[in-house]
Amino acid sequence: MRGLLKSAVALLGLAAAPVFANSPTSDQIAVMDGVGAFFEALRSDDKTALANILLPEGMIFVHSRMNPETPRIDVVPAADHLARWATQTRKVNEFMHIETVLVDGDMAQVWGPYYFTVEEKLSHCGINSLSMIKTDDGWKVANTSFTMEPPAACDAIISQVNAHWEIEQ
Repeated sequence: MRGLLKSAVALLGLAAAPVFANSPTSDQIAVMDGVGAFFEALRSDDKTALANILLPEGMIFVHSRMNPETPRIDVVPAADHLARWATQTRKVNEFMHIETVLVDGDMAQVWGPYYFTVEEKLSHCGINSLSMIKTDDGWKVANTSFTMEPPAACDAIISQVNAHWEIEQ
């Protein structure tokens, strides 16, 4: 039921978006469901849930602009992130507006603004780029790149995300 709800909400949110001249395809909805599962795993108290949706062979590229004087790009193997993730206890949540979903067979790309909270406090915001792969178990995150902007730079992104809510909280 949650998957249907997420798909229905995503369909309503994206049907009006300029990226989708028509309604999203069933493939695009399936990819969005995979993205929803990713965020659900981030929120979960089960710290092993993320390993079911983020492929350990993948890479994470963090384009950090937290200090505008010294921007940097960090490259983190997903397996390393999953190992650290399993031990963290903070409550996190991520909110994203999916602007673009491109699908070609068993690969897809998802793009859009997001913001991230830790213990219900804004941590950062930016743009997500999720590379998705279709597996026998559904769509999984293979690689991800995202920008990290400091909270002081997040008002416009938060407004944009909240105005186009697709991913269930």
